[in-house]
Amino acid sequence: MKNIGNSNIKKTKIIGLTGGIGSGKTTVANYIISKGIPVYVSDVEAKKVMEFSNIITQISEAFGNEIINPNNTLDREKLASIVFNKPEKLKQLNAIVHPAVKKHFENWIVINKEAPMIVKETAILFESGSYKDCDAIITVTSPLETRISRVLKRDNTTREKVLQRINNQLSDEERIERSDYVVVNENFDNTKKQVDEIINLLKNK
Repeated sequence: MKNIGNSNIKKTKIIGLTGGIGSGKTTVANYIISKGIPVYVSDVEAKKVMEFSNIITQISEAFGNEIINPNNTLDREKLASIVFNKPEKLKQLNAIVHPAVKKHFENWIVINKEAPMIVKETAILFESGSYKDCDAIITVTSPLETRISRVLKRDNTTREKVLQRINNQLSDEERIERSDYVVVNENFDNTKKQVDEIINLLKNK
């Protein structure tokens, strides 16, 4: 395993889990959790980190006090409207949030250091550079129309907006090329079989 600065965690394998919007990577993550393997769901944890008082202070200094609610929490809608389709603003926000999430993840690894294997689930595994800390990478894929259908059911959005989000992410081909394992998530029973096979392979490595 690559050393990320703590000699006590060398025994723990770090597995990256990624996939595009609508691929079903959260469903796969939840199934892995049900197998007793700790999973760090980056979106969920990043939301927690963004409510840390020191992070709120940094974000308000960068984007103004109007993104702070009266109860000192983040107004996520206002913040989203500021960074939406503005790459420089998004880069500025990520420069605050990503290092804090990275530190939070490293602390989480220490908490779970007795586990032989842990999983980091994130849509931007490659874009953020997180893949460098992983011993193996799993990409979850699904047919395009299946992905669109899932997102339309889940979010209050349009087909055009879903396609725009898909086109703004890495392609499945790029992810697959850089991954060790691929899960095709269309039929959940079949997906579970694929995940079980991968977990067994990883445990025996």
